[in-house]
Parts: sequence; structure tokens; C-alpha cells
Amino acid sequence: MELMNFFKASAIAAALVLAGCGGDINISEGAIDNSVTDNSVTNSSSGDGGTDETPVVNDDRPGEASSFLSSQVSTALGKTVDVRSISGRLVAADADASGNITLTNDTVWALEGAVFVGNDNADSINLVIEPGTIVFGRSGSDYLVVSRGSDIEAIGTAAEPIIMTSYNDVLGDEVRAGQWGGVIILGNAPSTKCPQDGTDCSLQVEGVESGAVFGGSDSTDDSGTLNYVVIKYAGFEIAPDNELNGITFGGVGSGTTVDYVQVHANADDGVEFFGGSVNAKHLVLTAIQDDSVDWDNGYNGKLQYVYIEHATDGSDANRGIEGDGDGGDGLDFSLPKLANITIVGNDFNTDELDSEGVLLRDQTGAYITNMLITGTSGMGECLEMDTDETVQGNLTDADITITNSVIACAEAFNSPEGAVDLESWFTTSQSGNQLVAYADRANIGLNIDGTLTSQSTLLSAGGDPAVVDGFFDTNTFVGAVGTSANDWRQGWAFGFGGGEVGVVTSVSGCPAGTTTIAMVDGVTNTCQVSGRITSDLTLTQGNHYALSGAVFVGDDKSDSATLTVEPGVVVYGSSGNDYLVVSRSSKIEANGTAAAPITFTSKQHVSGGVIDGLVNGEAGQWGGLVILGNGNSTKCPQDGSECSLQVEGVQEGAVFGGTDDTDNSGTLRYVRVMHGGFEIAPDNELNGITFGAVGSGTTVEYLQVHKNADDGVEFFGGAVNAKYLVLTGIQDDSVDWDNGFKGNMQFVLVKHADDNSDANRGIEGDGDGGDGEAFSNPTVANMTIIGNTFDTAESDSEGVLLRDQTNAQLYNFVVTGPAGMGECFEADLSDGDTTLEANMDGTNDPQLVFASSVLACGENIKNSGDFDQEAWFTTQSGTSTAATQSAVLNGFYTIDTTAPTDVTTLGTFFSSVDFIGAVKDADNDWTANWTVGL
Repeated sequence: MELMNFFKASAIAAALVLAGCGGDINISEGAIDNSVTDNSVTNSSSGDGGTDETPVVNDDRPGEASSFLSSQVSTALGKTVDVRSISGRLVAADADASGNITLTNDTVWALEGAVFVGNDNADSINLVIEPGTIVFGRSGSDYLVVSRGSDIEAIGTAAEPIIMTSYNDVLGDEVRAGQWGGVIILGNAPSTKCPQDGTDCSLQVEGVESGAVFGGSDSTDDSGTLNYVVIKYAGFEIAPDNELNGITFGGVGSGTTVDYVQVHANADDGVEFFGGSVNAKHLVLTAIQDDSVDWDNGYNGKLQYVYIEHATDGSDANRGIEGDGDGGDGLDFSLPKLANITIVGNDFNTDELDSEGVLLRDQTGAYITNMLITGTSGMGECLEMDTDETVQGNLTDADITITNSVIACAEAFNSPEGAVDLESWFTTSQSGNQLVAYADRANIGLNIDGTLTSQSTLLSAGGDPAVVDGFFDTNTFVGAVGTSANDWRQGWAFGFGGGEVGVVTSVSGCPAGTTTIAMVDGVTNTCQVSGRITSDLTLTQGNHYALSGAVFVGDDKSDSATLTVEPGVVVYGSSGNDYLVVSRSSKIEANGTAAAPITFTSKQHVSGGVIDGLVNGEAGQWGGLVILGNGNSTKCPQDGSECSLQVEGVQEGAVFGGTDDTDNSGTLRYVRVMHGGFEIAPDNELNGITFGAVGSGTTVEYLQVHKNADDGVEFFGGAVNAKYLVLTGIQDDSVDWDNGFKGNMQFVLVKHADDNSDANRGIEGDGDGGDGEAFSNPTVANMTIIGNTFDTAESDSEGVLLRDQTNAQLYNFVVTGPAGMGECFEADLSDGDTTLEANMDGTNDPQLVFASSVLACGENIKNSGDFDQEAWFTTQSGTSTAATQSAVLNGFYTIDTTAPTDVTTLGTFFSSVDFIGAVKDADNDWTANWTVGL
């Protein structure tokens, strides 16, 4: 079936709360001409964007057509679609000649009440669900049950996951856990609660009407396939303590395939295994309100790559894993095998429940390897074992093992009196484990989205799971996900670029609130964004987006909004008047990936049809990106009155500053900003990215600015941190700070233009205001600056210049360039700046530090003023000079052997390194595959 229309939007790991978006919709209704021949089409959320004819109802299809639901859903989606209701029991008489009943992706399917697939080991059928199909329930009594002897073949794809969700989600209304039932799969595999006398097993599953039974003697039983399936907002409470799980596996056998499955925001458990031997890989369990993974009844399957994250808003949560035996004759107990698990808890805590890691309870064992448990400071215990004699015995006789695992929690263990001491057991009785003092995710090299940084020690701290069982893939990392380049959640899971439903789109595919315009490259659907965005907007994949004039996200601390930009999206401006401003208290959530970075660039660049090839792109062809926050600035009023500083290069009213250095303006991750920096007026140009008092709650990593006419990145006060920055072909300063900036940076690569065209300093640091006592004081580690031979009367290519009212803590630098480059380092003391000199000569505390660094320039240090800077540099710890660029770098890889400073002692933001400079070597090249111009 040809899929012609795509409804797509993204969310981020930080938005894994009960939010109102759902997943990619693929509705096939024949060939649709999306070309635009008139001036433009404005897209609204009223659903009147298309006037397609009503689809012809095929009476041979399952269920019944619902005109009411078709109307409601069509209005919400802005496209005429057919909704059919399925109810009751689907049996062999309803199937085709192959025994299949198929839910096609050209229709949206509504569950009406309890929908059973087959009878119990009778009238068996296969329920086939096509890729991209949407199934929803409207109440807790709407759920799907696959009976013993029948199969579900729900096989989606990464591009077109199957989404099972609530009616509210489809309509774009308010969503929450428990808005519909869930999915129950029942099989013929053993349970410890089955009769021990050989009589038939028939166990009633919880949460479902009488007659929904499971259990038997076939551990290899096959109930079908779940592949690329997203289940959201389910788990209705049937009665007190009797709620439906996202997916219930009752006696499901190992012949069943479960791979790439997510359960999000479920009111009860995410997945629960009642006995059986079903195996699963690539599970995502987010914002689950009870246990994310629960097993009992003698479950003995295998799980690998399980990512668990409790709601990031701190709302309802319980355990990442709760394992039970829950029945049996005292000899048999649950004994699953698990590998590559990540559990991230939150602060939820009540008298009855709190966010915890792993609890193993009565009559269970488990073999666990490569598990990571961490969370917020208010999270409950990360590992606990019941005092049940089976569990306690299993701890000592090796039927419970946890190896090559890491616990980084404020409360690591709960060991009741008389029970095995878990801390001693975990750290000394088990092999390869690490107990890490809790600080935050950076302490263990864990990104906010659950991936590992390229420098994380967890990448090589794991054991080979294939040694435990042949079902497991071989790997060496701890946790469910390696680096972002290997993030298997991306593109299909909710919160990771997929899994969304409630996005209103037009026939053309442009989101509501944007305008369809002529295709900029003649190929790609193009949407225009203009004015002020005062409600959340997602720039979805598959389109280009044109900025028309100054586009503001939110008003200043009012009408706040979040602009979400999906991976791979290209946003462009046509002139210096086109730029994007994120106002105070609004956010940008631009979460790209190494494979699909987000690009902000010029129309001239995009019209060439090549992005990575850099066709038609020069500096200064559009404005840039401006982010404004509520952090401190030394230019804020000192009398306590409200701070409101006009940012440079932007129209009046774009203001920044405040008192909250932890302010959160969102995320920039795998983002490239190219060909910007238009000159508004002499000495008033837009930077590639301007950070105006942006706080440390903002995430900035894997960011490149390429060919900008003014500075690459400039920090006006604030405390935002940044990691993995690339600045190439910048025509003014690559990194500039002032107004009392005090953030951190690590892994910063600056490379001036290869053609020796316009360039200035790798770093220019200022205080630029304040009361004479306050000054800028950032900490920068592992930076490489490569200059060129550009030299005019006004500017030339230089390394580091520190100016008035700044301090700095600089570690592990390589500053170099070809013969003809300007000085590597200068502290500008020519105007008698007493603050900077006091920071250097030891008068002030803290002092300026430049340690474990090498300079290799024709003029390594330029003395200005009376202070001997060259002598000062030689007294710094671990500093040296070299004769040429080739002595310290191979390309931009470090070959200098200077011992680095252990910057982890400076704070949890910093990663441990064994090299100086930004990039160690080709095997550890974090710039690979997503940057340009290197």
C-alpha cells in the first residue's frame, strides 16, 4: 500500500511527561498532489485544510464505519480519514482465506469495549496490523485481548510505528495515563500457578473480564509479533488494585517476537509477565505510574536493551523493575535473564509509593548484567531485596546475580535488618560492578536523553552478555543505549522523534501555524514561519522551514511557548532580517541526532539542493539564532530592580537578564548554524548563536556554527554550559563572552577558514560592565584553536584574547596555526585594566588559570602593559610551547603528549580525559558524520 501522507512530530527526553502529543500517522488515500502553484496556503487547526472526497467504505473490512468518529478524527487531523469501530470477539468466520483479519493503515481503528482475538484455544485467527496503523480506545473498558491459540502480527517499522493510544491523543486533547485499557496477550506457556497435578491450566488474567485465561505446558508457544509498536496513555483501573498494564503477557511463550516496543504514561505497570518464557529486546518504558517492568508466576524469559525513565516532571512513579515469583510450590521461582538496562528515577515520593530502581520480591531469582540505575537526588533506593527466604537464599547461591553494573544514586540500597547487606554483596560478591557517588548524570557520562557521552567510561565497562545467553547481542557498554550515534529509540519512540499522533497538519504536510509556500529547492515541501509563536509548535520532519522576518518564540516572560524542531529539519532565512529569537521563559527543543542533525542556514544555501556539501553558502546571508534567559548579568541593575537588557542585533524588546542562573531555555543538540551573522549596522551584527543570560538548566551539546560573519557563539552573562562545540570559518571571534559569564565548556574545536579568509580570535573574553568587583569567570577545558594567516590592519587570526573585567579557568588547550598567524595568547592590559591584571598576578581569588596547555604559534604570547605574561604562562602548571602546528596536531587530532589536568575535579559537568585539545584521534572523533567544513 502506497503511503502518501505523513503526519510527524517530535518530542525530547526532557519532555517524557504526560504531554499532549502522540506519533507518526500514515494515512493512505491514493495519490495526492501536494504541489503549490498559487502564492501560499495558510494552515489552521480547524481541519478545513483538505476537501478530499469521503473514502468509499469497504463492507468486507473488519468492524463498522463510524461517521461520528470519522468526523471528529478528520477534523482533528485536518484530513478526511475513515474511522472504523471493532468490538466483541474476532473469530475464524470473520477472517480471510489465510485466517487473517487485517487492520490497514488507510483507516484509523477504534476499540469499542473488550475486543477479543479468537476464543480460548478455539476459533483461532491472526490479527495483522499494518505499519503506521493507529488504534485507539475511548475508555478503560476498551482494550485488546489476544486469546490462547491466536496470534497478533503487529509489525511496524522505524519510519512507521504502529501506535495504540487514547482517543484524546488522536484528537489532540489533554492526555494522561489511564484513558483506555491496554493490550493483553495470552499464551499456553507454563506458570507456577498452574495445577501441579497435570490437569489443564486455565488462569484468569488480572484486569480483564472472566474467561480471559492463560497458562499451559508449551514454553515455546507462539503468540505472534510486536515490532515497532508504541502504546500510550493506557492502564485504566478496573477496580482498586486491579488495573490494566500497558501490555500484559500471560503465559506467553518464547516463540513470540517482541522487539522495539514502547509503553508510555501507563497508569499501572508498563509491561508485566505472568509466567511464560517470552523474550524481548529494545523496550522503552517512560512515565509509567507503577512498575515499569514487572514479572511473576515463574517468568523465565530474557530481556535486553530496556530503557526506563520515570516522568521528568516528578509525577507518579514506582519501581523500574519489580520481580516476583508470586506462587508455586516453593521449589520453582521466576528466573529471567536481563542485559543492558537503564533505569532513571525521579523525585516522586508519597506514603504509599516512590520512585525506585529494582526490587526483587518473594520467590524470584534473576541474572542481570550491564545495568545502570540512577536518577534525581530525591529518588528512592536503587536496589532492594525482600526478606523472603527464597530471595535471600538466591543472593547467596547465585540464583540472583548482578554483574558489570553501575549504581549512581543518593540512596543506593535498602537492606533490612537481618537480610544480606546489599552494598557489600553488590561491590564485593559480584564482578565488575561500580557504586558511584551520586552527583548528576554528567558524573557517569550520561546525557539527558539517556545516551552515553563519547567520553563515558560506561561505554567499555560492560561485560559480554552473549556469554550469559546466546539470545543476547555482544556489546561492551553499561545501560540500554550507547552513544547517540547508536540510539535505537530515535525516529519511532515517543519522546525520541516518533510515536506522536495529535499533530494537526495540512494536506501539504505543513504544521498548523505555518504557511505553505513554493518549494525552495523545487523538491522539498516548504513551510513559512513568521511573527510571534505563542503556543507550542513543532517543526516536523520532511519539510523545509523559511523564517520570514524576526520570528519570536513567546513574548518576554509571557505567552510562553516551546518550539520543537525534529531531527533532520532544515530552517533557513533569506536575509539579515530573518532570525529566530527564543524569549525569556520560552524554550527551543532542538534535538537532532548524529545521523540527522538539525540545520539553520540561508536560503541561498538551501536552494542549491545540497546541505552537507555547502553549495551556495557564504557568511552573512541571514541573521542567526538568539536565546534569551533569566540568568545573571553584570549589567543588570545593582539596586535590586528588575533586569531587562536589550540584546544586540535584534529589534527593540528582545531583552534578557535576571537572577536565575539555573534557568532552562531548552535544548540544542546536534544542531548546525551556518552562513549567518548579517550586519544590522556597523559593529552591530548577529552572532551565529547569541546566548543572553541563558541558565545552566539549558542543554547545549554537539553544536556547530559554520561561516558566520560575526562571532560564532557569544555569551552575555548567564551560566549555560556547553559541550562538543565546533566553530569553523568564523569571521570574527569564534567564542566570545562578557557581562559576567560563568558557564563551563568542554571539547571545543575552533578552525579558522582554510582559504585564509576573514578570521579573528578563537576566544575573546570580556567582563564588559559590572561594579568593578564582579567579572566573567568561565571554565573551559579541552579546546583546540587552529588559526590561519588572515591579517589586516583591523583584525587578524589569533588564539586567545582576555580583556577587561574577565577571569578564566583554562585547561588542556592546544593553540596553533600556520606561520603568519597572529599571537596565540594575549591579556589586554594596555588600557590599565586592573581587574584582569589582579586575576593574573594573584591579587584576586580565584586567580586566572591556564594549565596543561601547549602554544605553537610564530608569536606565542603578546605582552601588553607592564605585566610579563610570558613569564606568567611558564609558571602555570603543565604549560609548554612548540615550534609548529605539525608538532602538536595531526589535522585536528592531538598528537602532543602533554599530561592533561583531571578536570573532573572541577565539577560534575566535566568528563575525564587522557589528552589535551578537543579531539583525541580518529577512533574518538565526536565530530564525525554530523559536522561540515572540517
